[in-house]
Amino acid sequence: MPPVGGGAWLSEDVCGDSIVVGAARGARAGRPLTVGRRPTWRAMLVTMRPKQWVKNALVVAAAGAAGALTRDDVPLRVALACLAFCLLASGIYAINDVRDAAEDRRHPYKRLRPVAAGELDPRVATLLGVVLLAGGLGLSAAVRPLLTLVAVGYVALTVSYTIALRRVPILDIAAIAGGFVLRAVAGGVAAPVTLSRWFVLVVTAAAVLVAAAKRQAELRRTATAGVNGRSVLERYGAARLRLIVIGSAALALFAYVVWAFALADIDGIPWRPLTIIPFAACLTRYGALVRTGGGEAPEELLLGDRWLALAGVVWLAVFGLSVHAAG
Repeated sequence: MPPVGGGAWLSEDVCGDSIVVGAARGARAGRPLTVGRRPTWRAMLVTMRPKQWVKNALVVAAAGAAGALTRDDVPLRVALACLAFCLLASGIYAINDVRDAAEDRRHPYKRLRPVAAGELDPRVATLLGVVLLAGGLGLSAAVRPLLTLVAVGYVALTVSYTIALRRVPILDIAAIAGGFVLRAVAGGVAAPVTLSRWFVLVVTAAAVLVAAAKRQAELRRTATAGVNGRSVLERYGAARLRLIVIGSAALALFAYVVWAFALADIDGIPWRPLTIIPFAACLTRYGALVRTGGGEAPEELLLGDRWLALAGVVWLAVFGLSVHAAG
């Protein structure tokens, strides 16, 4: 990240506005930064991390994959479930930012988070987190009581990851992957519809790929910068993470092919198998970005790389046509 002026730093916040923050010397010392302050409402919005909400599209995709989105009031229930998980995720982010503020100030990017940067009072962030969590759980209960259990499981898993699992090799990746699987389950429960085992395997393998790539990028960044990273990174090693990334990508593609061919042609057109091409393109492009050091912020890759975004849009278009044709 290039220095600006007298040792300050220029960066992008999650809403896309450039802001100048503090002295690099103070950040490395672990002190709050002197920030060109954003108003409280904007700091709260940044803390909610709206870019991360793209992950919750999996709630809708899971119901769509089961062919349920054209039924009665299913689209509304699934949309509300997706919103509920956005609220839950943002609530957890807010509370975690308070807990991890001291650690975040020593990180080259996380030090820009409003709580760590001194823009948002920890008490306000905590209250925000509690309100968002309550809203997410309440909305889940309004959709379906069973969805509340999935939501509670998601919160419990995420909190367990923050407190302990992120320091344990393999379990940290499994916890991240578990969060994605629970999103898919939420989509199935909200519909309600039974999800294909092969589709769940696709989600699981792809989630392991994203989690392992995230660790691989962290390891590469800390090694390049010559700084100490998470202790768990030292217990992985680059070779093991690379093996996990390659293996999970291969499993995701295999499971997707089996799932896609399980659906019969519609009016002579193999709609679902046609989605294999853009799906494979997404995996290939993501792997290429990971090899060049990307992957630490998956949502940034998805929203920031034009070719990955293009492959994703093509997949979504063909997938949408397959759902419409099946309906």
